[in-house]
Amino acid sequence: MASSATKGMTLRSHTGVAYQFDPGALCLELLTTGGPGPYRRYEVLHEPADLAAWTSRSRLTPTPALEISQAEVVDARRLRDALFRVVLAHTRGEPHPPADRQTINEAAARSALAPAIAPSGKRQWTGPLSGTHLLATVARDAVELLTGPFTDRIRTCAAEDCHLIYVDTSRPGRRRWCSMEHCGNRHKVRALRTRQSEEE
Repeated sequence: MASSATKGMTLRSHTGVAYQFDPGALCLELLTTGGPGPYRRYEVLHEPADLAAWTSRSRLTPTPALEISQAEVVDARRLRDALFRVVLAHTRGEPHPPADRQTINEAAARSALAPAIAPSGKRQWTGPLSGTHLLATVARDAVELLTGPFTDRIRTCAAEDCHLIYVDTSRPGRRRWCSMEHCGNRHKVRALRTRQSEEE
């Protein structure tokens, strides 16, 4: 899974409150941009600038300078929706939809972002770079996640009204919430109110 110097992305709840969400994998970060069916109302990938903006918020370090076409934005949405359906099927113990699995595999077979050591000794990407390189990197990350040691730790947030997906990379493997400061805190508040009403 692609590594990062940061821990997660800043998301906003439906009430506008900002919170940190670390899905644990690059491919799962892409799922925060929208999705198939009922998740289409959250769509944010409309233009090349939108995909570039997501890249800057992702765990890719440093942010690659990409030349992204409108067709590659369409490809990004197609890959994301395929990932969404495959990961949801995976969390339910269901077979991966064949067409979606093929979409991921085809994207993963293309040339991915190639890291290199800059003269400064820091990490850089060798260019020129396109949206297709980015999507190949995301798809390869998905293959690694779905076939690797954390495959049994891919989960959906335990909150009934939250559909964020993450991989639990913690040592104990007992993570339940997308974010402790968001859904975890809401759960604690509800539990406290329930106890107080029972005591009354």
